[in-house]
Amino acid sequence: MTDRECTKFLQWCLPQLRMRWGGFRKVRRQVCKRIGRRIGELELTGAAAYRAYLEDHPGEWRRLDSLCRVTISRFYRDRAVFDALRTTVLPEIARTALERGEREVLFWSAGCASGEEAYTLNIIWKCDTETGALNAPQLRILATDSDPHLLERTERGCYTEGSLRELPDDLKRRAFTKTDEGYVIRDEYRKGMEYIEQDIRRNLPAGPFHLVMCRNLVWTYFEESLQRELLYRITERLTPVGFLVTGSHETLPEKESITLRTRIPPCIYELR
Repeated sequence: MTDRECTKFLQWCLPQLRMRWGGFRKVRRQVCKRIGRRIGELELTGAAAYRAYLEDHPGEWRRLDSLCRVTISRFYRDRAVFDALRTTVLPEIARTALERGEREVLFWSAGCASGEEAYTLNIIWKCDTETGALNAPQLRILATDSDPHLLERTERGCYTEGSLRELPDDLKRRAFTKTDEGYVIRDEYRKGMEYIEQDIRRNLPAGPFHLVMCRNLVWTYFEESLQRELLYRITERLTPVGFLVTGSHETLPEKESITLRTRIPPCIYELR
């Protein structure tokens, strides 16, 4: 299957999955490779034949949907974002929760992939916030993804050195044990984590959340009407003074009646 054939195929199928071609333009090659392998498994002749197969076999759309997932994740990915969370946002969440008499704060990592983002939050909280604030609230993190295989890797908690290359050395030393298999996250940084198989297009956890990490997913790959719908549903699940973090290159759709205040960096939003 040529790049041109795959591009044409993606432009046809993505809208039917409530996704948009623009988000896949730069990552299409990895998606095309997966689709090409699937076409080979089915012993079809190419993209046109696979399109006909989809029209005759509606159940294949679920398999195609899984082939279109893009999972790029690392610990502390986008350093400026996590620096801001570490120095400003998480301490503010802890302080506000203490003032409100809350014993627990709840974070949500949406589209968590192999868990690097969710674990990064837990590591920061336990290394910085709990040690810096007397009687800091307990942190609970929901990590959701639609791919059960990625969630298995999250629960296993074993990573390559490349996955940790952006994580500050002090956090790396405290949170991981190096083994023959790789870097294994220590038990104390697994506490408070919950892993849930969930497709954000169909279901969202109830909350309310003090912080939602929804990066490089909804506002990159989904169609605009679904972006607006999910923005409303996500912010509806934030606490009265909650935070939403998006991808550093993502732009939110028209916010209408939703009141979000941009923080520094500008991909961090505060609900007011």
